[in-house]
Amino acid sequence: MRIATWNVNSITARLPRLLAWLESSGTDVLCVQETKCTEEQFPFDALREIGYEAAVNATGRWNGVALLSKVGLDDVVVGLPGGPEYDGVREPRAVAATCGPARVWSVYVPNGREVDHAHYAYKLRWLDALKTAVADDAAGQRPFAVLGDFNVAPTDDDVWDPALFEGATHVTPKERSALAALRDTGLSDVVPRPLKYDRPYTYWDYRGLGFPKNKGMRIDLVYGNGGFAKAVSDSYVDREERKGKGASDHAPVVVDLDV
Repeated sequence: MRIATWNVNSITARLPRLLAWLESSGTDVLCVQETKCTEEQFPFDALREIGYEAAVNATGRWNGVALLSKVGLDDVVVGLPGGPEYDGVREPRAVAATCGPARVWSVYVPNGREVDHAHYAYKLRWLDALKTAVADDAAGQRPFAVLGDFNVAPTDDDVWDPALFEGATHVTPKERSALAALRDTGLSDVVPRPLKYDRPYTYWDYRGLGFPKNKGMRIDLVYGNGGFAKAVSDSYVDREERKGKGASDHAPVVVDLDV
């Protein structure tokens, strides 16, 4: 079973590349973030034509997540149970389902903006709610994983120049502590470092030749429980999909399971 996560930065803008990648990569389950569309605008038909069902949490031009599966979508949960609101709105940042032998969450953690911004406090509350929501599945025997854009680099090795990020979001002790608390529910990072190249970043800013200069961050993560981690046979970041015209600023992260 091949499972992946990818922040597509607009599923409408990325649809031709997404469809081609799904067919060429042989992915069974894809966790998608930043769909930037309403549910009515979501390309259900185009995905169905190549064999994928979709569970979607999307309400407009910002945020939005989805699960695409060729192996079934059961017990779907739309939204983060107990998740906080921001400016009175419960944003579409989480969706879960059972896909074949595994239970998975696709999550798009709030950015945080700036450390003194209300969005940063919201981000920490959101991560705490995620920890609570997944605790039972994380501690269970069934293969279970939370995949997505976490907007947190777990360590200094996960950013291209730690000094440039000092005092900024994505690397603060509080954000990293929130990730550690999530892992403490029974999860671990199942995409090891190094992979087939040094510093396997997953995001590169469009500005300043970020990708050609490899000025990136590793913020797209796959956290699996014991049953999931034991089944992992391979993993990689598909850097090729970050190349060329019309690419997302994130690359897919792919994990193979022997289940």
